[in-house]
Amino acid sequence: MKNLQLLDLLETDDIDGLNSLYESEKNKDAYHALRKRLQDNLLLFLSQKTFEGTHSDTYDALRLVVVSRFLLENDVVKIAFKCLDKAERLAEQSEQFNLLNELLLLKLQYAHLPGAEDLEVLTTRFLQNQAYMQREAKLNMAYAFLRQELKEIHLEGKIVNLTSLMITTIRKYKIAVQEIMTYKSIYQILFLANEYAAIQQNYGLIERYINRTNQFIQDRGHKKQANLFYHISILYLLANFHLRRKDFARSTVYLKEMKELMVMDSRYQASFYLRHQLLAALNLFYTGFADDAISILQESLANIKHTAKPEDVEDIRICLTTFLALCDDRRCLKQLTLLTRTDAWYEKRMGMLWTIRKNLAEILVHAQFSNTELAMSRLISFRRRYKKYLLKIAEERVLLFLRQVEKYLQKNDVIFELAYQKTVLSMLESVENNDIFSLSFIAWLIARWEKKTGYKVVLTLVS
Repeated sequence: MKNLQLLDLLETDDIDGLNSLYESEKNKDAYHALRKRLQDNLLLFLSQKTFEGTHSDTYDALRLVVVSRFLLENDVVKIAFKCLDKAERLAEQSEQFNLLNELLLLKLQYAHLPGAEDLEVLTTRFLQNQAYMQREAKLNMAYAFLRQELKEIHLEGKIVNLTSLMITTIRKYKIAVQEIMTYKSIYQILFLANEYAAIQQNYGLIERYINRTNQFIQDRGHKKQANLFYHISILYLLANFHLRRKDFARSTVYLKEMKELMVMDSRYQASFYLRHQLLAALNLFYTGFADDAISILQESLANIKHTAKPEDVEDIRICLTTFLALCDDRRCLKQLTLLTRTDAWYEKRMGMLWTIRKNLAEILVHAQFSNTELAMSRLISFRRRYKKYLLKIAEERVLLFLRQVEKYLQKNDVIFELAYQKTVLSMLESVENNDIFSLSFIAWLIARWEKKTGYKVVLTLVS
């Protein structure tokens, strides 16, 4: 009964209720014991529900290993070995080397029983799997190291050449080239390259990795069920790369391939749906089909399931806000009010770059619909929070853009001055500003004096 009371109180953040669970301070130990018991019960419940509701090869194999161990301990040998054989096939298909290690150890432990496999054959397979485990461990350490370096590039403005960093890391962890030619490792490398390009605002820097990925997929050819997650993820990153390079046709081709793989497994259909819709909408928007793009995003938001990742939902919403604003549609103000999380949450979950763009979009939307005081207030807050960071990572171009917005807020007619227009147009000469998102912000300023919608200017700039 107390467990349920505590759960209800935690759900509603009722601090006073927590204090009244027990009558006196002497019962603090009782409260902590209750909290620990509730946590243990919840973890047990979650583990049971996970096993009940998950039907992947990995979980099926794990279930069979647990059952096999119980059967072997109770002398039901024949059925136990059949279960282990099936579990091994499933674990091999999904490349779960740690699970295979546990499974093969169990087979070795009972290799003396009638019906067991030959000890030498088992030992050879076990040692081979150990080698696979070592390879995966090295790749995971290298990936963790590269993620850490990427974090420093992003948050501290560290200057690094990605190719040199990759080569140094491969040498550091003694990884052979053939060891990285798997769907998982290719995805990890492409993910890191994509993050690096986003930070540098220059997707041309990672073209060599894109070409190698294309070659890898062509060489493999087949669509293996065990690699579906990584295969779909790779196609998503390829579609994103070509979108950011303004090759919308190729991006759409990869999105089509991605969708074909998603329907092969309902789990991936659910987990990748919003990301797929986002890229599909972006491709439509920047090729002149704004109404279709907006409809896709509105439909996506209307059909969000409780299992959807908050990050994907926020991505869709800020994109819809931007589309509506560029089309001079006041509905963007409503969408803006639904972006309710704190900057700290956005920085942690969405990244600094995303959060900065979100704040800039908010300033522009309020400026666009004559909420001048609110726009100026947001601008001052933005500068106070992010100026030091932007200077640290050598992103003065954002501060230059912000100065032009501030001038417009202080005196609307400044947009008709030749010097002002020249400053704004000079931003188009920067390689970093050739990205579709950067162009969209600059298009907003140009649209002020051309007296067009930002969307019409964007289409001119990206064509």
